[in-house]
Amino acid sequence: MADASSYTAPVDDYTFLFGEAFGLDLVARATGGELTTEDAGDIMAGAGEFAASVLAPLETVGDRVGARFQNGEVILPEGFAEAFQAFVDAGWVTASAPVSAGGDGLPGAVLAGLGEIWNGSNAALALCWLLTVGQIHALDAVASDEIRETYLTRLVSGEWTGTMNLTEPDAGTDLGAIRTTATQREDGSWGIRGQKIFITWGDHDAAENIVHLVLARTPGAPEGARGLSLFVAPKFLVNDDGSLGERNAVTTVSIEHKLGIHGSPTCVLAYEDATGYLVGELGGGLAGMFVMMNSARAGMGFQATGIADRAYQQAAAYAADRVQGRVLGRDGRAPIAEHPDVRRLLLSMSSKIFAMRALGVYTADLLDRADQKRGAESDPSLAALAEFFVPILKGWTTEDAVQTTSEGIQVYGGMGFIEETGAAQHYRDIRITPIYEGTTAIQSNDLVGRKLIRDAGATAEQLFTQIDATVAALRASSEPVAARTADRLERAVAASRRATADLLGFAASPRDAYAVSVPYLLLLGTLAGGWMHGLAVAAVGAHATEEPMDASRLTSADFYGAHHLSRVHALAETVAAGEIA
Repeated sequence: MADASSYTAPVDDYTFLFGEAFGLDLVARATGGELTTEDAGDIMAGAGEFAASVLAPLETVGDRVGARFQNGEVILPEGFAEAFQAFVDAGWVTASAPVSAGGDGLPGAVLAGLGEIWNGSNAALALCWLLTVGQIHALDAVASDEIRETYLTRLVSGEWTGTMNLTEPDAGTDLGAIRTTATQREDGSWGIRGQKIFITWGDHDAAENIVHLVLARTPGAPEGARGLSLFVAPKFLVNDDGSLGERNAVTTVSIEHKLGIHGSPTCVLAYEDATGYLVGELGGGLAGMFVMMNSARAGMGFQATGIADRAYQQAAAYAADRVQGRVLGRDGRAPIAEHPDVRRLLLSMSSKIFAMRALGVYTADLLDRADQKRGAESDPSLAALAEFFVPILKGWTTEDAVQTTSEGIQVYGGMGFIEETGAAQHYRDIRITPIYEGTTAIQSNDLVGRKLIRDAGATAEQLFTQIDATVAALRASSEPVAARTADRLERAVAASRRATADLLGFAASPRDAYAVSVPYLLLLGTLAGGWMHGLAVAAVGAHATEEPMDASRLTSADFYGAHHLSRVHALAETVAAGEIA
């Protein structure tokens, strides 16, 4: 039986993506030459060793034992608190923070790789610092100097962790329905009252303090989202000298009993005139919170990729060992990995995972470049393209990752349905990813309503034009896979242009557009995945001599083109239909 606790970081893939797949050294460009692909490869290797030795062995423990709630306290699975401290001591939290916040400022492409590694090795534990890093970005963007000094510095050091408090019992996706209130006191602080639910890592004992980032409504504020402001409310109040004081009036009511990610405590928190401090401007709460949400949405793409890859690694190891039945075209007995359909399942998984991985690197690098170009050198088209890809990365990777982990169970056959093998955990853990940080419909509504229709498809056409250039580069290659990939991409782009025109044609009938916004998002994600493979094929074709991974990269691209990119045509037909009344 495959060892459910083992994990190998995909260092070779990331080195290829950083240095070759996009035609230049992404890391050197992002850092002005201070770091190179070789340096980034060393970082990935170090992270992989840490993940494999410290985080991965706890994944099954976290699933089977889970976080518990006893006598008003959250008890983490054995080893979780120690693993988090080791993570902090190794400098990984600080490495993920931007320079402007006091962190190391690793390039986004590298952070995409680290995000996958942490989630692939232990998704439940990784959520703690995923939320912390998101809060670091939010406070870095909008917080006052006083809040930066008191809270941001300790988040960046890893001494404290952060949460995101949006959802309430009667206010889920509709943030305008939030009823938690904040009333200013004479000393300038605010008294917060209300209840928040689904708060990931809302309480624990892995760090000495927890900083809650809370959306609340102030007296006299207008109804709806415009009336929301943002506050920090620590678990323990902070004295003037920086030491921790008394417990704030934030009570953990309970933790949720969930389908998956059992090691991650998801809390119900009650604010009973808890002390909070305003972040940013009154009424500007969503602007600050969306910084954190965008960070988390990209992080969900990395999480989905990581969990899917862990499922693939385990399924591939099992298939290589398991002998069952006569294998067509093979003499004697052979492992099930040689069965044509099992091989199909494994190639399906691995080809999608590479596409997700590559799109994560591309999107993270794009966001970096857009951020670096803000101000006097602002490039509106670059910023628009970066924002365009965030909902695609979050929505498409999470939806396809659910299917990928399901395929992992299928490789096992009946054994995959048995908890002891560990295959089912990945399927359970992944299922939340298309839901939290905005469901796939929320992502697709953002993509279609705020991006596609608003600019009349200009940013989508920017994407299609870049893919056209890749098709032209593939046409210049003598490699048969390059020719097939070019043909498939060309047809898929044509179908995507038609689907885009059809969707824009629904502008006068919003229900038609929004009824097929999810299929449209999945269409673009599938197309982008094919493009990532096309770039990989072009990079392989540029090698003077054959390299060890070349054959597998070509096979993966060929499979994706035949089995997955072909879905674009069916999705385009769905988009054209609009709402079926």
